[in-house]
Amino acid sequence: MKNASIIGLKEADCKKISEKLNVLLANYSVFYQNTRGSHWNIKGDQFFTLHPKFEELYNSLVLKIDEIAERILTLGAIPAHNYSDYLKVATIKESKEVSDGTKSVEQILSSFKVVLDLQRELLDITDAAGDEGTNSQMSDYITEQEKEVWMYNSYLGK
Repeated sequence: MKNASIIGLKEADCKKISEKLNVLLANYSVFYQNTRGSHWNIKGDQFFTLHPKFEELYNSLVLKIDEIAERILTLGAIPAHNYSDYLKVATIKESKEVSDGTKSVEQILSSFKVVLDLQRELLDITDAAGDEGTNSQMSDYITEQEKEVWMYNSYLGK
């Protein structure tokens, strides 16, 4: 955590934030792979609508995965990188339902719920630590994803 004092944060706070960010990273990674699976395997009359939408989503997720890993490094910790490690800590589980459009969208909404909850937890932790960098990152993600939730819910007629 050699970066902590340089960026003006306490080492203990950086450790706590990095640990929570690694949990978020694990969840994003499983979310990403599930979305790729849905993109590849979607079938039926929803194909032309959902296939490009899933690609748009997984492209957004992979950028966030990289940004989260880089934030962990900025805080002086090491980002996890093994799927076996991700699966141990992720709340999002691997999806077997990747060809049915409605089930895929429901899985996406469930995954958004998990990452939004984690990001809100991080807002509280980073606010208390004075970590504006991580706080701002999480706030930006939440703003974007709340709109995505609205759109996916609207697609389902909810």
